[in-house]
Amino acid sequence: MLGFIFIGGLLGGVLGEILRVFAPSGTIQTIFSRTVSPGLDPPFTIDLVLLKVTLGFLLKMNLLTLLGIFLGIYLYKNL
Repeated sequence: MLGFIFIGGLLGGVLGEILRVFAPSGTIQTIFSRTVSPGLDPPFTIDLVLLKVTLGFLLKMNLLTLLGIFLGIYLYKNL
C-alpha cells in the first residue's frame, strides 16, 4: 500500500510542477504553484564533538500530489 501512495504522490507532484511551468498565467497557474511544505527547515543538528547528527525532512506538496495520493489509495483498494 505504501508503494501505491508513494508512487501516486510522486507522479502527482511531478505533474503539478509541469503544469506550474507550462500553464498560462492566471488562476490555473496560481492553483498549481501553491505548495505546502511541512517539515524541519532548517534541519536539526546535534554536535557532540565526536559525532555530529543532522535530522530533518521536508515534504513539498501541491494539489496534484494530494490527488495522486488519493488515486494511489483508490487503486490499491480496487485492484
